[in-house]
Amino acid sequence: MRGRKIHRYSMIKRYGKIIDTLIKYEFGHIVDRLGVRRFRPLRSRIKKDRVLEERTSDSKRVRMVLEELGPTYIKLGQIMSMRQDLIPPEYAREFSKLQDDVQPFEFEDVRRLIKEELDADIETLFMSFDEVPIAAASIGQVHRARLNTGEEVVVKVQRPGIRKIIDADMDIMYSVAGFAEEHLPEARLYRLSEIVEEFERSIHAEMEYTQEGRNAEHFAHNFSDDPNIYIPKVYWDLTSTKVLTLEYIDGIKSNLFDEVDRLGVDRAHIATVVTEAFMKQVYEDGFFHADLHPGNVFIMKDGKIALLDFGMAGFLSSDLKKLLIDELIAVIKGDTVLYIELLRDLGSIDESVDMQSLKIDIDHLLYKYYGRSLKQLNTASILEEMIGMLRKHQVRVPSNVALLSKGVMTVEGFGGMMDPGINMTTIAEPFARRAIDNRLKFRNIADGTYKDLNSWLRLAHRVPTKISHILDIAERGYLKLRFDDHGFDRIVAELDAASNRLAFSLIISSIIVGSSIVIQTGMEPHIWGVPMLGVGGFLVAGLFGMWLVVYILRTGRI
Repeated sequence: MRGRKIHRYSMIKRYGKIIDTLIKYEFGHIVDRLGVRRFRPLRSRIKKDRVLEERTSDSKRVRMVLEELGPTYIKLGQIMSMRQDLIPPEYAREFSKLQDDVQPFEFEDVRRLIKEELDADIETLFMSFDEVPIAAASIGQVHRARLNTGEEVVVKVQRPGIRKIIDADMDIMYSVAGFAEEHLPEARLYRLSEIVEEFERSIHAEMEYTQEGRNAEHFAHNFSDDPNIYIPKVYWDLTSTKVLTLEYIDGIKSNLFDEVDRLGVDRAHIATVVTEAFMKQVYEDGFFHADLHPGNVFIMKDGKIALLDFGMAGFLSSDLKKLLIDELIAVIKGDTVLYIELLRDLGSIDESVDMQSLKIDIDHLLYKYYGRSLKQLNTASILEEMIGMLRKHQVRVPSNVALLSKGVMTVEGFGGMMDPGINMTTIAEPFARRAIDNRLKFRNIADGTYKDLNSWLRLAHRVPTKISHILDIAERGYLKLRFDDHGFDRIVAELDAASNRLAFSLIISSIIVGSSIVIQTGMEPHIWGVPMLGVGGFLVAGLFGMWLVVYILRTGRI
């Protein structure tokens, strides 16, 4: 019970911090619309609110709110920067500036966690272990070490207690999102609960270090025959859910141009190799690195290009790859009907979408690219335009497709930085051509037709049983129909509030009538020559009546 009270108290304090921060960055109007200003801490109400020195955009102020609320909210902003289908592009660009700015945790905590996770002391497992981390972030930090065999490694250690902190913050996020969606129409427009749900999946996956290790091995297998790409080795005997040990890469960060040039590696070659590697991941492997920025691309002394940090990886099933290739074919052919059907197959369109308006916008977009060859199509630009259009119509984009869009834009930015003259479309064209040719091969079409036929046969086989089952339920009187109400809860709440106010008014009236009868009886004791019980009744009725009037004036609802 005591732990639950402490948790509730800490959540109340956290709500107060969120309200304070929103008001500090001039989002007090949202606090007022939500009706939560009364939960603001007392000391904050006394202090005068600070006014920002210069006028800043809404997107920048939201970023500042996330920065002030701490690591979990910074991570939320970083993940949302990839979802331009859910948030406007100016917010996505602003959130991409969010950086983990945290102090490293104590080495004693590192020592204790490794002992707990790997069941041995650092001195037993490693010949040497640097106490000062080479990198620190909100989830964990990275130390350089040397194994007893002499091999150099990096050890990624999770921040102590971070899971509890994130779980507590997730409770608050779900609560705030649900409350906001109930009171703010624009919150429902941006689907806050869906954003929080996706964030929870993403951040829990990031805290699972064994998954990152498996991702690294998957990439290593896919590039085992590529002489240009190198993936660091995973040391599984020194890896757990909270500790990840990888081979140390002795190389140069790709954006240190002077050092790269001294190594004698052509920057245009680096840009081409990394872009080709990404296209192979998407079109052939169906498993891609979504965060190929300069910090995750190192140039080794032998000229090989090492890819690092495998926490953000996306998977495309064979069915999803086919759908995406079919969408590319629909763009080239200008086939709006096919494109909309593919969006339905992706599960992106629901009953709330205005199909006529969506069709007009898709017609316009496809007309722009109709008849162009693959070499003339800029994949990143098309993706950006499509996602903007889908966001406008509140069409849902699967998270792995949104992650793919982020990966394409990141690798395009990397390629342009390394070689301003790079043409991504030219590099992507042979991969896309092979994928389309393979998709249109007679054997693959026949396989698809065979699968569809099997599905129809299974359906035909099940239909009589299903119909019989429905009729049986109807005959027994158990058939139920479910109706989705739209706004009905709000109507019920309004009626409930009105009935409560009416009942309260009747109680006040009853007290007044009762007090009047008491005064008429002249019963003792008296005060000012009038029965005390009657006077007390009038005072209570007066206080209740004043409270009801104040409530009506404050809420604006009679």
